[in-house]
Amino acid sequence: MIAFCPKCWKNSHGAESMREMKDAEFVTMKNGRRAAKGTCTVCGRGMYKIVKSTEA
Repeated sequence: MIAFCPKCWKNSHGAESMREMKDAEFVTMKNGRRAAKGTCTVCGRGMYKIVKSTEA
């Protein structure tokens, strides 16, 4: 799954900030929305991506 990595964005000034998410798992946030939670394959920072409730 491809997601935005804030640390890669900061280091590259916006270019190539969309990274592959490793070990993605689907979670439900406090407000009830679904999200994919994982880590960046390049820098190892935690990443979140809000997804549709129908995606699994």
